[in-house]
Amino acid sequence: MEHTDITCMAKRRAEGLLWTDTGENINQQVYARGLCQDFNRTRPDETEKRAAILQDLFSSCGSDVWIEPPLTLAMGNTVSIGKGTYINSNLTLVDDYEIQIGNGVLIAPNVTISTTNHPMHYLARAHGEMYCKRVVIEDFVWIGSNVVVSAGVTVGKGSVIGAGSVVTKDIPPMSFAAGVPCRVIREITDEGLKEFEPIPLQVSP
Repeated sequence: MEHTDITCMAKRRAEGLLWTDTGENINQQVYARGLCQDFNRTRPDETEKRAAILQDLFSSCGSDVWIEPPLTLAMGNTVSIGKGTYINSNLTLVDDYEIQIGNGVLIAPNVTISTTNHPMHYLARAHGEMYCKRVVIEDFVWIGSNVVVSAGVTVGKGSVIGAGSVVTKDIPPMSFAAGVPCRVIREITDEGLKEFEPIPLQVSP
């Protein structure tokens, strides 16, 4: 398998087939990890500097996004983040392929989101072969601490993932899901609004 065939590898990656890193990918990783290191070294009051780095780092990053360092990733340009999203410390993105994080998402500490897998048989991964599937975190999702979101998963709008879960399958919208493997425990309904009076949602345009 030729490591230098950029077009072939990009096509194989998009189709969910085995692929290996190209020189272009490795160069992007060096660039992205450098920006990530710059971000992780910023002071809490350097908000403008942090925001500028995130704009350079990601494919797109909406307004009012806060990411608490440290952040770990590979590519950066495969990730999009919507408006008003809050990400706590120690987020790890295995972002060899697309990760889409929506608007108003909450991500607790020590979360891993991975688009990448390797073959079970060692002979099929002798050169670092991998395959990737897109991960989508829809609007207003809350992901608890120490959660792992696996390749190919979509977490539906408004859902909550309990702490310590390993998400291997899609989670429908407005669901509370938890466990290893993660499973839907109950639906989230407007009955939950009776417990707390919500503050009106304000997301910058």
